[in-house]
Amino acid sequence: MSKDSKREEALLYHSKPTPGKIQVVPTKKYATQRDLSLAYSPGVAEPCLEIAANIEDVYKYTAKGNLVAVISNGTAVLGLGDIGPEASKPVMEGKGLLFKIFSDIDVFDIEIGTKDIEEFIQTVKNIAPTFGGINLEDIKAPESFEIERRLVEELDIPVMHDDQHGTAIISSAALINALEIAGKKAEEVKVVVSGAGSAAIACTDLYVLLGVKVENILMYNSKGLLTKDNPSLSDLQLKYAVDGAKIELAEAVKGADVFIGLSSGNILSPEMLLSMANNPIVFAMANPNPEIDYNLAVETRKDVIMATGRSDFPNQVNNVLGFPYIFRGALDVRATKINEAMKMAAVKALAILAKEPVPEQVNVAYGATKLGFGQEYIIPKPFDPRLITIVAPAVARAAMESGVAKNPITDWAAYEDVLRERMGNDNKMVRLITNRAKLEPKRIVFAEADHLNVLKAAQIVHEDGIGFPILLGNRETILELKAELGFDAEIEIIDPKINEENERRNRFATSYWTTRKRRGISLLDAQKLMRERNYFAAMMVNEGEADAVVTGYSRSYPTVVKPMLQLIEKAPGASLVATANMMLTSRGPMFLSDTAININPSAEDLINIAVMTAKTAKMFGVEPVIAMVSYSNFGSSTSESAAKVREAVAYLHKNHPEMIVDGEIQADFALNPEMLQEKFPFSKLAGKKVNTLIFPNLESANITYKLLKELYKVNSIGPIMMGMGKPVHIFQLGASVEEMVNMAAIAVIDAQEKEIKKNKIAK
Repeated sequence: MSKDSKREEALLYHSKPTPGKIQVVPTKKYATQRDLSLAYSPGVAEPCLEIAANIEDVYKYTAKGNLVAVISNGTAVLGLGDIGPEASKPVMEGKGLLFKIFSDIDVFDIEIGTKDIEEFIQTVKNIAPTFGGINLEDIKAPESFEIERRLVEELDIPVMHDDQHGTAIISSAALINALEIAGKKAEEVKVVVSGAGSAAIACTDLYVLLGVKVENILMYNSKGLLTKDNPSLSDLQLKYAVDGAKIELAEAVKGADVFIGLSSGNILSPEMLLSMANNPIVFAMANPNPEIDYNLAVETRKDVIMATGRSDFPNQVNNVLGFPYIFRGALDVRATKINEAMKMAAVKALAILAKEPVPEQVNVAYGATKLGFGQEYIIPKPFDPRLITIVAPAVARAAMESGVAKNPITDWAAYEDVLRERMGNDNKMVRLITNRAKLEPKRIVFAEADHLNVLKAAQIVHEDGIGFPILLGNRETILELKAELGFDAEIEIIDPKINEENERRNRFATSYWTTRKRRGISLLDAQKLMRERNYFAAMMVNEGEADAVVTGYSRSYPTVVKPMLQLIEKAPGASLVATANMMLTSRGPMFLSDTAININPSAEDLINIAVMTAKTAKMFGVEPVIAMVSYSNFGSSTSESAAKVREAVAYLHKNHPEMIVDGEIQADFALNPEMLQEKFPFSKLAGKKVNTLIFPNLESANITYKLLKELYKVNSIGPIMMGMGKPVHIFQLGASVEEMVNMAAIAVIDAQEKEIKKNKIAK
């Protein structure tokens, strides 16, 4: 994509369909006049009077307890510098989005039009009664230090400048573990810090609390080593200034145990790295270009323990590991501040979590067989679902123990349950899928690439590194559309109908005819079929010229699925082909089957569909809890439809006791744990959260997923083909660009999984 195209895409993302990235959503009913009279006048007077009598009741009757202000004056925005409060608003909205999706905290972003410290502080103090916490953001140093210090002292709600403390907390956790792996003690290591801004100072302050001695630290800014005779240094920088002559950075790193980079890219050379002590610890956190490239560093020294700010390398120091959960814990105990004890609790919780066995969902997200504590895994991954239940409680406990909690937690198990429920609101699964696909991209045939939206999807797949598109369709049309989109990458384009493809068409036709000649297919028939894009695309996958195919945007599902079923064999051991849709709901991902293939499956078919869907869920790191749904509950109907579900469940209970599955059961009982426990406590589903629904027929499954998608705007990924011998995935007619990108990522993961199985069989 050209620079202009990327700019246009970013602008469209922020402007359409609704300007901005966050909105206010009502949490109470408002349909009737009675509802409105309770929400506003006269009913609203009652909570007002309660709060007036006891100010702490503001947490009981309003959203204050889950509301954080992200506040900036736009003086130090990202890599953009002093761009002003209005221009900083997209960044602050983005921070609000991260708060919501990672810890279910609501945010109002506040942009303040002043650079004066006193005016800024007074403005924040004046609006503080609205909020449960204050996140300061993108305020330039040294003003940021004084602003934060004063607000922490003068307000009775938690305040934190994340630019300073976020990186400090995450990198401190990484340092604890890196020192353990290196076999070194904090109080003995020599540390060189490249960078002397707010983040570098905050990081170094926390390292000192971990035991690093100030006299063993050398800190550099853009002008060189900090020395005490430099009048331009702030009081905070003077703590790390030294006496004597200046030492060049290359000299300082000789024999150093730790290099901390919060400065600029490529300033640590391989020669400098080689001069460091054994098992050197290098945190090169400049973005987008680290102080030394990760691959260059590990090639230079096998014993280096390396972290960066980049997501495409191991050990990413990512602030999202910290601030959402720190504020979550602080809000949940109504902490009056975020103190050093709470920060250190977050540090230690993150360090300990990295040593725990990694959930399968995280392994799946990062394409790892088994992530484990070591050089390439010293801090948890941002996808780790345990972060909220580990870090937030640690912060809450520290707040209570340090005496700043006004609402102590007494039932920690119940609190962790609440935290898990909060995470159901986030569509992390899409990020997990795309991240997994990008680890090992595959060749994907887009069989309808001469349609604008399909080409847009292929462009995103290419530019995001999800896969390597192969564009099938009319060449001239595709080139025109590519120019329109600014899609200027060199991508393979194939037009199955042109003469230049005669050789390949004939080769595909002969191969197809060889397998089907005793099933009524003539060579001439096969040659004609190979001019059709879906037959041609399927044969590309069959013949190993592509790894996967995605199609179906412009034609009905039955029309598209037919050639795939004709040309591509079922997977080994599969007795049928079925589909599942992954619905990204407020309660987490839900798998629905069969949504597109089997019209009226038999009991045996339902058994196979349930088993295949369970395997599909596990492929994405989800442990399936399966309800075989019907219009009846556990024998309440003797109809044929209910009976076949009952028969399938009985078979699964006997022959697959490891599966968590039950039915036949009505959907509301399956999805409502309280109803299920009260009426059917004997069920295998009692006390569990159902995440997979197997339907008795195609009608009910297809209608359900489309109703969810359209009425409630639930994101749908699918239908995911199950039981095929090759990675083939078919869009629903008129699928959106987003749906097609997601399906392409699924196709890549499917290809990865099939390759793994093939290699295992070969061994």
